[in-house]
Amino acid sequence: MEVINITHKFSKFNKNWHPHQIAVVDDMQVILAKLKGEFIWHSHKDEDELFQVIKGTMYMQFRDRTEVVEEGELIVVPKGVEHNPMTKNDEEVHVLLFEKIATAHTGEVKHEKTQTHYPRI
Repeated sequence: MEVINITHKFSKFNKNWHPHQIAVVDDMQVILAKLKGEFIWHSHKDEDELFQVIKGTMYMQFRDRTEVVEEGELIVVPKGVEHNPMTKNDEEVHVLLFEKIATAHTGEVKHEKTQTHYPRI
């Protein structure tokens, strides 16, 4: 058991769209990521995904709308729902994600931004 300082953990990496694991809770993992620009359209067939914005503004695109998620807010993307997170105006956004350990970064979509390993920091 240890106290985790999220701000300190964000200072340990710079790459955008490269998630880092900071904790495990049963079969769930807590992840930090820095987002900048647009990601890729994808879904997770069997897993929900929680995004909490720690710094900045994230735009979660869905096929029928876009939800604006401000600092201090969160959004849960239900399993099977296609989504594409993005930022605007070259802003780097810091997010905390909560998802099952088995969740594939980009679902079944393979892309140059797809990560298969989340380093533990």
